[in-house]
Amino acid sequence: MEENITKQHTTSITIDIYSNSTTKHEWKNRLTVAVKNSTTAFTFTISDFSNQTDGDIAVIVNNEPNNEISRFAKNLEKQNKAFVVVNSFDRIENLLTELQNTLELGFTYNDFSQIYDLGITTAKIKSQLNTFKKGINKVVLDRPATIKDGIKPLDKKKAQEYASLFDEKRNDLTLKKFIPASGAATRMFKFLNEFLLNFDPVNDTVNAYINKRRDEALKVFLIGADKFPFFKEVLEESKKHPEYSEWTKDERYYNFIKTLLTNEKFDFANKPKGILPFHQYDGFTATPVYEHLKESVSYAHSNGKAHVHFTISQEHLDGFIDCIKEVKEDIEKQSGIDIDIDFSYQHKQTDTLAVDMKNKPFRDNDGKLFFRPGGHGALIENLNQLQSDVVFIKNIDNVSHNNIKTISLYKKALAGILLELQEKVFGYLKKIEKGNVPPSEIDEIFDFAKNGLFLNIPPDVNKYTCEHKIEFLTELLNRPIRICGMVKNEGEPGGGPFWVVSKDGKLSLQIVESSQIDLENKSQNDIFSNSTHFNPVDLVCGLKNYQGEYFDLREYTDPDTGFIVTKNRMGHDVKSYELPGLWNGAMAGWITVFTEVPLDTFNPVKNVNDLLKASHQPNH
Repeated sequence: MEENITKQHTTSITIDIYSNSTTKHEWKNRLTVAVKNSTTAFTFTISDFSNQTDGDIAVIVNNEPNNEISRFAKNLEKQNKAFVVVNSFDRIENLLTELQNTLELGFTYNDFSQIYDLGITTAKIKSQLNTFKKGINKVVLDRPATIKDGIKPLDKKKAQEYASLFDEKRNDLTLKKFIPASGAATRMFKFLNEFLLNFDPVNDTVNAYINKRRDEALKVFLIGADKFPFFKEVLEESKKHPEYSEWTKDERYYNFIKTLLTNEKFDFANKPKGILPFHQYDGFTATPVYEHLKESVSYAHSNGKAHVHFTISQEHLDGFIDCIKEVKEDIEKQSGIDIDIDFSYQHKQTDTLAVDMKNKPFRDNDGKLFFRPGGHGALIENLNQLQSDVVFIKNIDNVSHNNIKTISLYKKALAGILLELQEKVFGYLKKIEKGNVPPSEIDEIFDFAKNGLFLNIPPDVNKYTCEHKIEFLTELLNRPIRICGMVKNEGEPGGGPFWVVSKDGKLSLQIVESSQIDLENKSQNDIFSNSTHFNPVDLVCGLKNYQGEYFDLREYTDPDTGFIVTKNRMGHDVKSYELPGLWNGAMAGWITVFTEVPLDTFNPVKNVNDLLKASHQPNH
């Protein structure tokens, strides 16, 4: 049942291939071809699952999954034997190349098993290791984007016109609302967790704790406690304690917070924000999921259907499904709009390798490499798989109890701006493709690119030949488009719109986070401090080109704008690479149009006390 195929070279790798396929006799020639140009000597042993051999690594061809294959794989795992599983023999050539490259980087066969199983390429691993060694350059700001210098003004009358344009065309389009919702609410309750950790309910008073630590957040929380949508339910649970009647006021405060955060029924700091109670209506408590579904039937529907996509952590799927079941039918009945909901998870192949402080791959106690999620920039992969003409993007915590009319108007207005600009861009590109652009119209297109899209046009463009101008315009305009709502800066922490200088000296409009900027550089700090607007994550995106084909969004990212972050793992400091943020470097190559929108459209909940703001309280 075994057949050996050997090719001698200076370096050797022995691979055991296991399969129940009846076509093993055909593999000899295919394996020979696969390693024909390799500098490595491969020895292959081909066998079925009844005979385990002892090569460097095992390849299980799992083209017909069954219990025998599953048992065999588990047995290899118990023996700590390096192995990979492929669904068909057709992938063997790529596997061999990846194996060689992984070993050349100094990793082991077991490391390769782990890396290959995650779907991560050697090129990505190598790139990440190089990034740790050389670091990431800070973004260079040229100036803030301001009204008429990178940001389009949008008054209510104009917003209504654009919203009407969108309403006229919506039924000819596929629409989707894309909501990043995987994050847990840990930061939302950070100051309360610290209180539980540091407060002694027997020997301390809450007032002394607040004064000693200057904990204004705790003071605000306790003063406004009865206005939180979860107050009554948490209080009722807290009162079930047999000693409740004997507790002092401070002990009751302490146990209320303890119930909120540690009682199995609540456990709010460990749940995703999307399924927490945010708003109190007559008769029921609403979650962000509810508010987003309500928004979707307000502006993100066509032909009687709204499509909503949540990116979540897989372990929270049941919680989201339960939330949706409670409210979906009522929203559909009230609106007359059907809601189609789907989910995706952050792809494992977007995880990134962690290293120690000497830039060596970090390993857990079991000797396995440690990979961390690549951050929200990894969601460009999820966005890339959507099949929609227009996609609305908004964070899970940016919802309002009272402002849905304003939110809906400006969301539709942003979509109207997108459609108007797409029509012009597509019209020009179709003319260019047909060769119907007279020289006189080329200047018109450049003017539109500069003043309509705020694209940077080189000062020497007039020296280009006519043919070169056409090539340049095609490359400039044939990109995905995003319209980004921007609100006036009122001191919120986070990113904003800027004119950025790239490595090759070109200017472009980008959303930039403070962590990407060298704030110790006075001139850069001054530019950042003088920004007039803030990024609320209010995007409307066009994912198709002028031929109706979907862009591959991965081609428009800037890998040099990721982040290196330091985390703690099992008592050790480790460095991790986070991918360019979804609306930062992951969309760096898009056509970007910034438009001012009212502050009423921006109602984030970063801290639990934000729920006490007017936009999250009943409007009596």
